[in-house]
Order: sequence, then C-alpha cells, then structure tokens
Amino acid sequence: MKKGDTVRFLNETGGGKITGFSGKDIVLVEDQDGFEIPFRINEVVVIDSNDHGSVRMAALNINQAAMDKEGNAIHNDQRSIKAMLNAEQNEPAFDGTDGNEPFDTPDDTREVTFQAPVEERKGGNRLTAYVAFVPSDSTLPADTTFDIYLVNDCNYFLQLSYMTGENDSWTLVFQGELAPNTMELVATLTYADLAELNRLAVQGIAYKREKSFLLKPTFSVCIKLDATKCYKQSTFRDSDFFDTPAWLHAIVVDDEPVKALQVDAGHLAKAMQTKRQDDRHVTAGRAATAPKGNDPLVVDLHINALLDSIQGMTSKDILDYQLQVFKDTLEANRKHRGQKIVFIHGKGEGVLRRALIHALNYQYKKFTYQDASFREYGYGATQVTIH
Repeated sequence: MKKGDTVRFLNETGGGKITGFSGKDIVLVEDQDGFEIPFRINEVVVIDSNDHGSVRMAALNINQAAMDKEGNAIHNDQRSIKAMLNAEQNEPAFDGTDGNEPFDTPDDTREVTFQAPVEERKGGNRLTAYVAFVPSDSTLPADTTFDIYLVNDCNYFLQLSYMTGENDSWTLVFQGELAPNTMELVATLTYADLAELNRLAVQGIAYKREKSFLLKPTFSVCIKLDATKCYKQSTFRDSDFFDTPAWLHAIVVDDEPVKALQVDAGHLAKAMQTKRQDDRHVTAGRAATAPKGNDPLVVDLHINALLDSIQGMTSKDILDYQLQVFKDTLEANRKHRGQKIVFIHGKGEGVLRRALIHALNYQYKKFTYQDASFREYGYGATQVTIH
C-alpha cells in the first residue's frame, strides 16, 4: 500500500486515492469530492495499484481477507460507532423473498390490530352467565362498597344490557360485549344505593366470531334483589371467578335462563281480594321471614316483595296495600307478647315510614318501636315489639 493507490473503504461506502500517511496506522485518502479523510490502514483495501505483475490477484486476496475480517467484526459487534451508524443509514432493508425487494421501515406509531384467537374451554358451549356482587371488605363494615360484575362463563360472545328497575320504570346501566370466559365491572354501589335497588334485568344475545356455532335463543331475565342479605357475611361465598367471597345471581345456566318475573294485568285485583280475605296472616306469605329462636320476624314491605305486578296501581294504591300488610301483621301477632317484628320499608322519601309511625302512635300505642339494626338490615327498617 503506497501513495497513489486506489482503495475502497471496508466499513463505509466509497473509496479514493491514497495521498499520504500519518504515523504507522493512519492512511490519508482523498475521496471523489476532493476531501482528504484519515482512515486506519486496516479499514481500507487496495483495489488498483501502480505496481505491475500480479497486482490484481493480490488485490483480490487482500479484498477477500478484508471482507472476512469485516464479517467477523460485524458478528462480534466490534465495528466503530461511525461505521455502524453509516451501515444503518445506507444499507437497504429486504423482505426476505428474493433478496432484491426492499421494504419500508416499520412505523412504530401504527396501532396494533392483531388479536389472539379466542381460547375455548371444554364444556363451555352451553350459555352460562351471572350477576355478581363483590364486597370491598368481606367483614361488611358500614363503609363497604359492592362491585357489580357481569360474568360470562361460556365459549360464546355475549352482547348484554344490564338495567335496574323500580316499579315499571327501568334505567340502562351497561350495554356492551363480553368476550368468552370473561367478566365486566358495571357498577359500584354503597349500602345506601342497595337499599334503593329492588330489581335487576339482563337481556342478551350469544354468538361466536369467525367460526360456525349453534344458534342460542336470546334471553331477558329479571331478578328481585333482597338487599338485606348484603348485610350478612353468609350471603357471600367462594366462587371460581373471584379471589374474595361473592354473591352470585344466575342469569342463564346451561342454556336455560332463570325464570323471569311474570306480569299479569288481572293479577292485582285478585291479589288484593285474596290477601285481605283468605290470607290475612302475612307470616305465611312470601313477604315475611319466619323467626328462628329469638330472632325477630322480618317482613319486607317493598311492593315488589308483596306482588308480582303493580300494573294499574297508583302511588296511593301501593301505599294503602303496604300499610294494610303492616296492620295485618301486627293484628296476627297481637297476642304474642315480646315478639319483635322488623318491617323493611326502604329509605326512599320516607312516606311509608311516616305512615307506619303514625299508625303506631295512634292505633298501636301499646307497642314500642325503634330503628332496626343497621348492620343486619341497613337503612330503612323499623323494629316493633309487641306488648
């Protein structure tokens, strides 16, 4: 290698002629733009020399040796920083098909749209879904909140609508799709919220994506909620879905929706008559819970706990009916001195409670009353003691 030789760069594109040397290891090369650039001797290779004879063969041998050295340097990642940066900027990328087709640099800002295929489990092709109540504290202190989940326990996608209702009026809380074998948080409630929550409804359709499936019937399910159970630890149990105890209400199990509430337009008149004539002892009815030992008798005065339908009833009709059940219960237990009766009337606007207190003060003066245990029954319950 001497002055005047033509060389090419090993770690960069291009080359030039040697114009001089600097020390033992540095060669000065003039590139095609006329700039003199210092390079290490081992970073250039002679491709044309002023010598005669076997110059071409020597150049080829040196070139091959240099290429081998370059390959080893790349493999061991020992190239200079400048060389590696230039290599990244100048070397085209290829798609690997025929070695000649460059592709664009990947755009890291593009949204990833790939979705892993849905994993199905054995035995999951029958529709099964739940509404779950999960307390924030399993010991149920007064400040406990409750997370409400929809649970899809099958291999079908479920398009669900979750609603809460009062009388014949409903409010949509959640509407959306649940993937197979997943759950969705739809609400978080306090004890005060639960006291106002009487009924739930869930409607849905089932399907699968990108594969054939058996057609499942649509479902519409109403659930009467006894909120007083949320004050008892025994209500919440271990399940396969949550790490903490939960209260599960079935929506559909093995393709069978739970029985929906039945609404009969002619039921009201018949119910009003039979209740007053043939079934005045309310403790035998579904609105009352029979006492065990020294436990009080519990009577739920929520109208949906007394009647399946209130279609055609005015607010006054509903209040009169609730008040009549209250009086029937006291009359039926008048001789049971010491008997405690808890009437669950709810918080609401306090109309029913005021009507009960008025009756106790003027018609049942011998009976004593007080607010029922908050821990057991929450807001909106009055305890009466027979004397």
